[in-house]
Amino acid sequence: MKNIADEKNKEPWGLHSCIDLYDCTPETIRDAEKIKKFVAELCVLIGMKRFGETTVVNFGEDEKVAGFSMTQLIETSLVSAHFANLTNTTYLDVFSCKYYDTQKAADFARKFFGAKEVRLQVINRI
Repeated sequence: MKNIADEKNKEPWGLHSCIDLYDCTPETIRDAEKIKKFVAELCVLIGMKRFGETTVVNFGEDEKVAGFSMTQLIETSLVSAHFANLTNTTYLDVFSCKYYDTQKAADFARKFFGAKEVRLQVINRI
């Protein structure tokens, strides 16, 4: 097992942003076509090349987790999200070995989904 302390001075291999969006517009997070539009616009905004089509699936027998889930492969990794109907919350993840502006991604997502509050966590993968 590698010691993380030994890795501190290395350049990150990838950048992972966890973007939690609270009190989103219900009509937007429950619309598969709007979610696909969001992904396409986000990828252009942050300079990511999509690989294949965006997958959007609505599922969840348990009301707590029911809603759409989305995945989009990008040439440098993955964009994914889950949209929780019960709380109108979006849990968005963007992971790429290519640098991107995490704040720009969070701001765009907040505006697109009409979120009243955003929590952004950024992890450097080494």
